Amino acid sequence: MIERHWKGIAKTGEENNYIHHLKTETFQAIAAIPGFIKAAILTRKVEKGTEFLIVTTWDSLDAIKKFAGEDAEKAVVPESVQKIMVEYEDVVRHYEIEGSK
Repeated sequence: MIERHWKGIAKTGEENNYIHHLKTETFQAIAAIPGFIKAAILTRKVEKGTEFLIVTTWDSLDAIKKFAGEDAEKAVVPESVQKIMVEYEDVVRHYEIEGSK
């Protein structure tokens, strides 16, 4: 299994809008992709707003590519999300979950 990690900072006051986007758009879309396992939203307050670490778990890199495209390292950040972020990563990190094979 592979975890996909992405970070971004939402503007103050936009936290709930981003969570709503994740739950009603992103997570619903990826739930339909074979190989998707689960997703988590981690948050912490920072000086610039609320930092989000989005962690999704997949059974393979091929499954991730069904969501992210052939360049699986490139972050998928819709324009509507870009507008509510102070900053966000353009790339993601993938981690192999040891003992999952």
